[in-house]
Amino acid sequence: MATAAGSRCLLLLLLLLLLGVLGAPALGDPGPLEDVVIDRYYIPKICLREAQMGDFIRYHYNGTFKDGKKFDSSYDRGATVAGVVGVGRLITGMDRGLQGMCVNERRHLIVPPHLGYGSIGVAGLIPPDATLYFDVVMLDIWNKNDKLQLTTLSRPERCNRTVENSDFVRYHYNGTLLDGTPFDSSYSKGSTYDTYVGTGWLIKGMDQGLLGMCAGEKRSIIIPPFLAYGEKGYGTVIPPQASLVFSVLLVDFHNPKDGVFLEHLEVPESCKRRAVTGDFVRYHYNGTLMDGTLFDSSYSRNQTYNTYIGKGYIIPGMDQGLQGVCVGEHRRVVIPPHLAYGENGAGDKIPGSAVLIFDVHVIDFHNPADPVEIETVFRPEGCNVTTRNRDFVRYHYNCSLLDGTRLFSSHDYEKPQEVTLGANKVIEGLNSGLLDMCAGERRVLIVPPHLGHGESGARGVPGSAVLRFEVELISMEEGVPEGYLFIWHGEPPASLYEQMDLNKDGGIPAEEFSTFIKTQVAEGKGRLMPSSDPEKVIADMFQNQDRNQDGKITPDELKLKSDEDQEKIHEEL
Repeated sequence: MATAAGSRCLLLLLLLLLLGVLGAPALGDPGPLEDVVIDRYYIPKICLREAQMGDFIRYHYNGTFKDGKKFDSSYDRGATVAGVVGVGRLITGMDRGLQGMCVNERRHLIVPPHLGYGSIGVAGLIPPDATLYFDVVMLDIWNKNDKLQLTTLSRPERCNRTVENSDFVRYHYNGTLLDGTPFDSSYSKGSTYDTYVGTGWLIKGMDQGLLGMCAGEKRSIIIPPFLAYGEKGYGTVIPPQASLVFSVLLVDFHNPKDGVFLEHLEVPESCKRRAVTGDFVRYHYNGTLMDGTLFDSSYSRNQTYNTYIGKGYIIPGMDQGLQGVCVGEHRRVVIPPHLAYGENGAGDKIPGSAVLIFDVHVIDFHNPADPVEIETVFRPEGCNVTTRNRDFVRYHYNCSLLDGTRLFSSHDYEKPQEVTLGANKVIEGLNSGLLDMCAGERRVLIVPPHLGHGESGARGVPGSAVLRFEVELISMEEGVPEGYLFIWHGEPPASLYEQMDLNKDGGIPAEEFSTFIKTQVAEGKGRLMPSSDPEKVIADMFQNQDRNQDGKITPDELKLKSDEDQEKIHEEL
């Protein structure tokens, strides 16, 4: 057994000597590399694409020898390297080492001489049989067969229309290279980018990438170089053969041929009349841009916007958009910029070329030629006696705006409203609406502002407001002609003063005057001006006759109203 063991040791020693003679590598030396050594020392979490044979790529690199001495660097030249991978345009080791890389991936590559510059090298730069070390970062990958890559990031629920060729768009964007390097942003300029689509004003990829977008939509658009700035790049910020990534927010768009777009949000079931040119409209509104930004609101001022329509007092789009509205209607009016504030915009809240959206609530409208609108709700049978001017009437009423806002009501008081018609004690429209009524009749009156409280309004009544009255005539008393406090039913007594001077003392004090007038009324010989306070009417009559205000009426002072009127005529003649 000892002899056999010794024989094995001898054979092992001879084998080792033989390997040394033949020049085999020593232990610990791996010998020449057969292929590229790849160290993927940084791989991005998201890798949408890997470089494949035939792909066009852009990358940066540092090239060194094993001892760390640099022989080349794209960074030192200030320009990336661009080329096609896997088709023999690069040294074989680099061709192999770049395949499978993601954008923003970083690799260490060790390229053996036979996959680099071989036994020849590069004169003055790379010696023969040199192993090359590359530190590479991939910046861009694309292929001539690539198309736009569109990703919808968010899209509004309501999208009535999408971008088409020849539309004018306003959008914000952030522009980056494929590796994330920013090159431009509309946000940094504080304004949208405004242009036509499909007319050659944009790079081809953006022209195509904006099509089909909704206002308010966010979209990512990845554009290959041949649909962007191609071989030339753009200035110092976009290298040649660079893929571009745009994150786009479409703010609004329109077409120069667009008219006003109307959306009827709520239309009252009863719409007896629609607004036309020349009508005066009171309405509330919220005004927004297409992205929802509020630029104005009548609600914030707690006051309606009041104007004539169709006469150029407001922007053309609103002039058109309010045509045909009903009282109480809610309507959305979408106005293109050429019918709004155009390219210049307005102030600091409405940008140039902005589409405007108005959500409108029509409170009321009227025409300056409108009369009082009268609707008889109930009229008693056998109605032979109706109200006239100078009649004294008692009535109940409820007064409101056309949107239903309650203003006043006689029911809030202990007794009905009392008034002498035609005495300028109530607004003209209400006075007209109370004429020709029977006791017990009920009416609805629509009173336009020129027959109501006018442009200025009144306490509790907005300016230029149309008023709605519900009236019920409780009672009526026949009146007297204007300017009269008492009239005779027939001819007055021939010796009026003597009959009035009850104690025959040559003077008529207030008591005698009052007693006489009350007797005439009681006997049906005459009547007082209707009033809730007959005593005051008699007192006014006495004061008118007591011309020197000494507390009694003399024969010279007593005159009939008809005689006074006749004297005035003679004086004028």
